[in-house]
Amino acid sequence: MNRQDLRRLVEIGFAVALVAVLSNIRVYKLPQGGSITAGSLVPIFYIALRWGGKAGLLAGVLAGAVNYILEPFFVHPVQVLLDYPVAFGLLGVAGFFQRSPVIGIIVGGLARFLAHFVSGVVFFAAYAPEGTSPAIYSAVYNGSYMLPEVLISIVLTLLVVRAMERIRPVQPA
Repeated sequence: MNRQDLRRLVEIGFAVALVAVLSNIRVYKLPQGGSITAGSLVPIFYIALRWGGKAGLLAGVLAGAVNYILEPFFVHPVQVLLDYPVAFGLLGVAGFFQRSPVIGIIVGGLARFLAHFVSGVVFFAAYAPEGTSPAIYSAVYNGSYMLPEVLISIVLTLLVVRAMERIRPVQPA
């Protein structure tokens, strides 16, 4: 393992720990999971934009696993996979858009939303009000926290990336 690999691994570890901390600073928490936080997705987006998509995917999967360990919401094993390692891992696709960070964050956030959307339609349809399509319910429910989370993440991630570039230039993936 060379110095750059070690630095990447250490930064991923710090990012995952920071996600765990920031996930507990909530602006709003929904009853069946999901919340608006103080930028808990920023560390994953930062890793993805600094080190690329593969590192971002890894950071996201690990953050999702830690998130589940710290605050599990279990309905079905596939739901656990969709709502934790898959959903958080998909945030890492932002790293495939390093030249357009805002587009990357939007795509990563949309990818996470889609994982939660599928989970909502399949595993949480019973929570939909009578006469409401599970797809509409899932889209509104998951969109109600994912849209603010992505907007917060765009602003904060851009601030962090710019600040870190002044300290140390971004490493190409």
